[in-house]
Amino acid sequence: MSKDNFVLSTGYLKKVVPLLMKYQVSATPTNYALWYTYVADADTDLSKEINESIQATGTLSEVQCDQLYQSHFADKKVKEADDFQQSLQALALEMGNTMQDTLKDTDTFQSTLDKTFSQLARVGEETLSMDETIAVVRSAVKGSNQIRQSTSFFKNQLADAQKEIERLKETLAQANEEALNDALTGLFNRRAFDAELDALASKPPPKGFSLLICDLDHFKSFNDTYGHLMGDQVLKLTAKRLSDYCREGIQAFRYGGEEFAILVPNRQLNGACRVAETIRASIDRLVIKDKKTGKKLDNISMSIGVAQFEKGEKIKSLIGRADALLYEAKSLGRNRVMPIA
Repeated sequence: MSKDNFVLSTGYLKKVVPLLMKYQVSATPTNYALWYTYVADADTDLSKEINESIQATGTLSEVQCDQLYQSHFADKKVKEADDFQQSLQALALEMGNTMQDTLKDTDTFQSTLDKTFSQLARVGEETLSMDETIAVVRSAVKGSNQIRQSTSFFKNQLADAQKEIERLKETLAQANEEALNDALTGLFNRRAFDAELDALASKPPPKGFSLLICDLDHFKSFNDTYGHLMGDQVLKLTAKRLSDYCREGIQAFRYGGEEFAILVPNRQLNGACRVAETIRASIDRLVIKDKKTGKKLDNISMSIGVAQFEKGEKIKSLIGRADALLYEAKSLGRNRVMPIA
């Protein structure tokens, strides 16, 4: 490294550490790489996204840092995914080849047995010499040994494959646990919601924030009537509508099942209720059709409870208040926002 580059990188270091402290971001290698790139202005798109988040919420949370890192520095994760897929393909190919070999040996042994029994059947019909009888038995024994070795090898292969499958399952489970996105809808998942809500509560934006708990009405009945595949399509469409309103720091999460959570920074209760009403009306206008028949299905609606974070409040209390308002909306006939702005 040249002296000029050393001086330059040292200057970036002096800028990165204060930013991590200012926004209360953990000094992990991934976060350091993210903010180093930011202060170096080495990625225009990354800098723009960070600036927009800071402008909207006054900070950049751990969840957002992780999301930005994955989108801008994801080579390692992509490689891990490719390695995982290649391991599965190699395992399937190896097991397939071994099975084909074993089946081939089994066919050969079956042919040997058929021939042997045919020859032995002659004992009752005609006289076989002792040498001929011994030769027939030896042939059967030889075939038996071959198939025993083949099946034994296949059994060992199955045992090894089972171990490899268990390892891959653990790898996949860990990847799913570490992921921040819901696989079906593409929204942030519950793990990301918990982390983001904790970050907002510990350092609220200048004008505070509000929580929206949203639940699709009569969704179980819809699933029972039209099937879970159609239900999944509804969840995806709903998530797409929610994503359309994720601007100015607003973030949407799949909270669980047909329930969603939305964090609205820098909005007082009335403003958050207006956001909720806009979302409710948008979901109410969704047209659900069966792609096979073209038939229009029952309308989907959403009930929403809105609660504004109170300084010093416990997260459990905030969620409880939003949940209570959601159930009040349900009890009043659904397809509405509570409290009424």
